[in-house]
Amino acid sequence: MSAEVKGWATPTGWEAVIGLEVHVQLRTERKLFCGDRAVFGAEPNTHVCPVCLGLPGALPATNPEAVHLAVRTALALGCTVHARCIWARKNYFYPDLPKGYQITQFERPLATDGSVAFDGADGVASVRIRRAHMEEDAGKSIHDRIPGGTAVDLNRAGTPLVEIVSEPDLRSPADTRAFLVTLKQMLEYADVSDCNMEEGSLRVDANVSVRRRGAETLGAKTEIKNVNSFSGVEKAIESEIARQIELLEAGGRVEQQTLLWDDHRSTLRPMRSKEESHDYRYFPDPDLPPLLVSAETVASARAALPELPRARRERFMAAYGLSGYDARVLTQSRQGADYFEAVAQASGDAKAAANWVMGPAQALMNERKEDAGSFSVPPAALAELIALVADGTISDASAKTVLAVVVDEGGRPRDVVEARGLRQVRDDAQLEAWVSAAIEGSPGEVARYRGGEAKLLGFLVGQVMKRSGGKADPRRVNELLRKALE
Repeated sequence: MSAEVKGWATPTGWEAVIGLEVHVQLRTERKLFCGDRAVFGAEPNTHVCPVCLGLPGALPATNPEAVHLAVRTALALGCTVHARCIWARKNYFYPDLPKGYQITQFERPLATDGSVAFDGADGVASVRIRRAHMEEDAGKSIHDRIPGGTAVDLNRAGTPLVEIVSEPDLRSPADTRAFLVTLKQMLEYADVSDCNMEEGSLRVDANVSVRRRGAETLGAKTEIKNVNSFSGVEKAIESEIARQIELLEAGGRVEQQTLLWDDHRSTLRPMRSKEESHDYRYFPDPDLPPLLVSAETVASARAALPELPRARRERFMAAYGLSGYDARVLTQSRQGADYFEAVAQASGDAKAAANWVMGPAQALMNERKEDAGSFSVPPAALAELIALVADGTISDASAKTVLAVVVDEGGRPRDVVEARGLRQVRDDAQLEAWVSAAIEGSPGEVARYRGGEAKLLGFLVGQVMKRSGGKADPRRVNELLRKALE
């Protein structure tokens, strides 16, 4: 249906209009309407019961933990949470939907009218959130398990979701990706979902249409499904925009339909005609009373909501004097931001804390496939290491060695310094002896330095450090070398 995507730019005279439907699996122990566990990767069809299988006579009961997390999600999005919501049945047939309908919310959703700010291509932009409603997930059809057939795993059926529906406020594939990255980060901060796209905890459907630039009416839209990465969302939208424009410029008409994205081939293919709401024959679920959300529930969810990424980034810049870049890196995850802030407060030097957290500490985390939440160096220990460098007890190079030892073996940085003899030598008599030896051993470089090649001072400092076994204070070595070479 589409050629391979090899790059994309906004076509002249056209404007894309993009809206999103994001399904977020809530981080709950149990399913939405029954007591079965909501777990990923279990043996197929082992976490099912009469309720989630839709057996006759089985009655659902709403999971209050899921409601609390859904309310927290809505508040993070800046939505208005409604005190009374109606559960509805969305009727359609599919092999992985055992009841023949999905319990969701339609006319009376949990929350409406929110917004999310993000950093777009042209600066800070905002996407309006039309609604955030609760619903149960379907099962999973597996097409590669049985040759020539499809298997169905119903473990996921009944898992609690929040569907976040945006207004069609996005205008480019790149901004769509930037918005989704921001949304995922907010949801992770709020601790409502692990947002693992590979496990299906966060799924994105994109509604795409095009129109002549300056037009106010919307064109016919298509819905893109089956995308399992943000880069895939961006590529799929690029491909669909190009396809629609090519079709319209050739005098054709865009049909409203659902498309599937093939990430391996970077192509779209039609799945079915796009349904309208009346096709699902929504009606209130007769087995579930209205969902009543008390003021106490909203207050509790609001109290559990942490400082969100954008606000935290701005505070880091104001309170700690960090650059926009440093603040953005340090707030990428809530755990990372917590770790940095604990180190900054314990050390009293926010800039040094930022440099160590983003530099040597992050390098060790990457090497060991850890994150700030599982890093084996407590913030107090890293703060102690920063203090040892600041007061000249050890050099930066030795400090990196100490950090690696603390990661591997534990212990306090100060104890590692003493046990391994890493304390910096600051005695001028010893330093001058090493400086003299370095000058005598490098006559050619000394002559060139005195002839104007100032960069050779670094070479000579290195020679002193080599003779000292890395223990010489490099700042004092610089001073003594310059004096000796005058």
